[in-house]
Amino acid sequence: MTRPFADLHVAVLMGGLSSEREVSLSSGGMCADALEGQVARVSRVDAGRDLAQVLTALKPDVALNALHGQWGEDGCVQGILETLQIPYTHSGVLASALTLDKDKTKAVLKAAGVIVPGGGLFDRHEVARGHVIPPPYIVKPNAEGSSVGVYRVLEGDAPVAAVGADDWTYGGRVMVEPFIPGQELAVSVLGEKTGPRALTITDITPVKGFYDYEAKYAPGGSVHKLPAELPPHVFEAALRQSELAHTALGCRGVSRSDFRYDDLNDVLVLLEVNTQPGMTPTSLVPEQAAFVGMGYKDLVRWMVEDASCPR
Repeated sequence: MTRPFADLHVAVLMGGLSSEREVSLSSGGMCADALEGQVARVSRVDAGRDLAQVLTALKPDVALNALHGQWGEDGCVQGILETLQIPYTHSGVLASALTLDKDKTKAVLKAAGVIVPGGGLFDRHEVARGHVIPPPYIVKPNAEGSSVGVYRVLEGDAPVAAVGADDWTYGGRVMVEPFIPGQELAVSVLGEKTGPRALTITDITPVKGFYDYEAKYAPGGSVHKLPAELPPHVFEAALRQSELAHTALGCRGVSRSDFRYDDLNDVLVLLEVNTQPGMTPTSLVPEQAAFVGMGYKDLVRWMVEDASCPR
């Protein structure tokens, strides 16, 4: 971008078509609020199937992608932005498509030397009928985020009948992974020009149950402790593994890696990588950025200044 930051017209893409629409509206609204007064013009775009036509008419200098889930986070919208040659934030087409596919992400991370959960993809009806791996385990869609459609099955629990129901809309095959006991951890990474920089580590404790959609986004749904209390070698490993994952998957801009640390067996496992982390009032990335001295407005500005095309 050649124009001064204060002269930019930024289109904030939010809402969209996925099951994470409401979270995206919250993320996008807060990002747009943060840009008001910092740039010349902010256009709030509820991204629909006419997105290409809307952006062609708006002619923004930059698109801040605050979409979550399928279509907005899987390379599709990124392809539209590449075609229109509009600089945009976060990861490009390939990294976005790859990271939203949990099975393929695990294969790439494993090849890069990152410890990931076992398990694999199974037909949803098979999972609904019986235990495809011994409990405890986690069942989740292969291509959704924000813990949408995620179930935890403990010893003695029945199989998850919901994944075999007629109203299941998250694909014919689901990811089933062994449940990793221990601490729930998250690491935010900024893809700076000198290389990816992990900010810090948050230890997440759900108020009830496990870290599902409600625990992530409901006020008071979970307790965040940062920096996480971990053995020094584990803390350092989580930072480095998140940076390695960012690089191995080809991420750009901001990413967030989610881990479980089994303290009894001293094993750190990377669960997944998010290329469009939330920017809501309960989200982890802005909280970690604030911890290292980067306020919300500064973080959003960094994201916009990092925008480019191609990604």
